[in-house]
Amino acid sequence: MGLFQTIPSSENPGDRSRPLADRIRPRTFDEFVGQEHLIAPGKPLRVQIERDDLGSLIFWGPPGTGKTTLAQIIARMSRAEFIEFSAVLSGIKEIKQVMAEAERARQYGTRTIVFVDEIHRFNKAQQDAFLPHVEKGNIRLIGATTENPSFEIISALLSRSRVYVLKPLTEEQIVLLLRRALEDNERGLGTIKLSAGDDVLKQIAAYSSGDARSAYNVLEVAAALALGSPHPSKGAKGGAASIGKTSGAEITTAIVQDALQKRVLLYDKAGEEHYNLISALHKSVRNSDPDAALYWLGRMLEAGEDPLYVARRVVRMAIEDIGLAEPNALSLCMAARDAVDFIGMPEGSLALAQAVVYLAIAPKSNALYTAYTDVQQDVERTAAESVPLHLRNAPTGLMKSLGYGQGYQYAHDLEGKVADMQCLPDNLKDRTYYRPTNEGVEKRIRERMEELRRTKNNFTIETPRHREGK
Repeated sequence: MGLFQTIPSSENPGDRSRPLADRIRPRTFDEFVGQEHLIAPGKPLRVQIERDDLGSLIFWGPPGTGKTTLAQIIARMSRAEFIEFSAVLSGIKEIKQVMAEAERARQYGTRTIVFVDEIHRFNKAQQDAFLPHVEKGNIRLIGATTENPSFEIISALLSRSRVYVLKPLTEEQIVLLLRRALEDNERGLGTIKLSAGDDVLKQIAAYSSGDARSAYNVLEVAAALALGSPHPSKGAKGGAASIGKTSGAEITTAIVQDALQKRVLLYDKAGEEHYNLISALHKSVRNSDPDAALYWLGRMLEAGEDPLYVARRVVRMAIEDIGLAEPNALSLCMAARDAVDFIGMPEGSLALAQAVVYLAIAPKSNALYTAYTDVQQDVERTAAESVPLHLRNAPTGLMKSLGYGQGYQYAHDLEGKVADMQCLPDNLKDRTYYRPTNEGVEKRIRERMEELRRTKNNFTIETPRHREGK
């Protein structure tokens, strides 16, 4: 018995023990729905396949967008042996065994496509095991991943592969797939003669978040509920037997609600979508869009994000994008964090909602953020000069004799409460970091700084009392 396996979708399409999502899997480009930017006539992947000019490929996209299906279609069109790996179940031993057989098959003129699902779960050593065989041409590697390949695939393998990005399916595309599944007599649910309105199919599509596999699973459960059986794929009472009969049943909105239970939200607290959503929240706040800010906040919290993580990021927004234009923003965000910590979820979500709306409508300023960034750059790039002597304390006689504190002017003793005294080191004496805007409270701060600047430019010679050590 060899390791090569037949492409699953070509096996007995009428086998009702297989899930609907597997039975109904497209076998050709004509059946495939979505990813037109890759497989429409004249598009890059389609051209590569039709010319039989494939190298190794990485399919990157959300679940249920057709990564496995595309790999199987490619294998069928190129008449290659198809080996499917799961990165969750396979290790180095299995990889080496398959590579050895692929090398022997090549000697007999047989091409081998190795499809690795969830390739990002392979560690570096496992990914390295593919390299020599990819370079020799023993295999054509097709990897599927939901994670950013830049971070999850080793650079050596990535440089030898072409990355194709798959997009989530639209609601219209999923409705089309569901309608096909209901009407397909050979592989779908057509023999049952179930009916479902477009509004019902749109409800399933909306709740599947662009994941066709999830939509098929919901449809299959809904079909079972409509027939009054536990599951349409089971051979128990009313299962496979019922599938073969004309039922005339209807899938209703209520049935779909029962089948859904909980909406499928694409989210991975450790993956790229985690960072995509927090980025969307932050940029919506920065752009003063409270509605978008609330939406992205809800997307994160309802998908199970740690509310304290969101609270920390909201505090950061108050500092980075609001600053002194609205000093109360930081206090309100800290209060929201404390509320989440104190009362927990789901009640704490309203505290975070209050905070993000407040930040979105608050006047914006990144003056402090840019000022401190400039300070960090100067600390890194310029010489660390000593603190000027007049700014140093002189608690001992020796320090006084060395000039510590000499020339220091106590601002409270001066008219205007400001002294004609340099406080930056000599190499940065004319540097300006903080440039307040005209937004919110910063407008008053700007006016105050201009007043201080005029005072320093018009000093009259006075004899202030010196107070060392203050």
